[in-house]
Amino acid sequence: MGHRGIRAKDTPGFIINHAGRAYSTEALQILKEGVTEPAEVDRILREGMGFRMGPLELFDLTALDVSHPVIESIYNQFYQEPRYRPAALTRQMLEAGYVGRKVGRGFYRYANGQMIDAPQAQAVPVVEALPPVWLGTESDTDRSSLSAMLERLGAQVEQGATPSDAALCLLAPYGLDATSAAQRFATDPTRTVCIDPLLDCTRYRTLMLTPATRVDMRNAAHSLLARDGVGVSVINDSVGFVAQRVLAMIVNLAGDIVQQRIASVEDLDEGVRRGLGYPQGPLAWGDSVGARRLLTILERMTELTGDPRYRPGPWLRRRATLGLSLCHPEPTLNP
Repeated sequence: MGHRGIRAKDTPGFIINHAGRAYSTEALQILKEGVTEPAEVDRILREGMGFRMGPLELFDLTALDVSHPVIESIYNQFYQEPRYRPAALTRQMLEAGYVGRKVGRGFYRYANGQMIDAPQAQAVPVVEALPPVWLGTESDTDRSSLSAMLERLGAQVEQGATPSDAALCLLAPYGLDATSAAQRFATDPTRTVCIDPLLDCTRYRTLMLTPATRVDMRNAAHSLLARDGVGVSVINDSVGFVAQRVLAMIVNLAGDIVQQRIASVEDLDEGVRRGLGYPQGPLAWGDSVGARRLLTILERMTELTGDPRYRPGPWLRRRATLGLSLCHPEPTLNP
């Protein structure tokens, strides 16, 4: 009762362990790059994207003596496909015995199965006088929604084609790091802070710094964006923030799974939504964000990092190019 069967070809990881690789391995890649701390990765994806648990909380629940061997097994069974690449961090934690909740220590600490000394949200700085804000966006829709939000928060939003010498430069790029965004919008990197436009900014906000961002500008941005009590995470420079890169990888991998005919679109989306507790099936979720937008994120991350893990798969690329739904099936070849 209440169960539904789904079918998959003989393949490493069935559907659930296979499709779930993107969520977990991309979180580990973010930690490897020093983008932010485990608690912020989990907070952004849980509070900002609607996942039931952050990927690092999930590792602690399932335990690394189970999860890490699965990651290595799938990676090797797919002949070292870069999208499934393991992280040295979890191998080190496994060898040290820090496998998760059941032993009292993993990415977090536990006593009697309950997290202790849970990391607190980043403290909001107190800023008496805020600078004016110059907003750089890639679409009129983002400009409209972000401008309205800034005005509700009491910001003085500049309307000029270029920022004044005193302005906080708030940029909203897709797939870029803050350094590249500052170049793209021709802003002073010392006054540049990026905001993730993929997130619903009424529920959570992520701010990203360049390596040169001044402390006063970082504090001004954090203080302003937290004025209405909505949670804010401030992260270091990263291609695709946190949410963009994780979601793009989830959808791209889902496309590869159906392209290889491991599972149907319907079975994949339903299996992942039910089995992994994602807010939506990955391909339906990709449609809600926009295939073209996800393709842009992946192409830019590939260009900036040179890492083949981010290369767009043919399923996503073709449907984005043709303006089709990511749930659009392949043609039937038999008459």
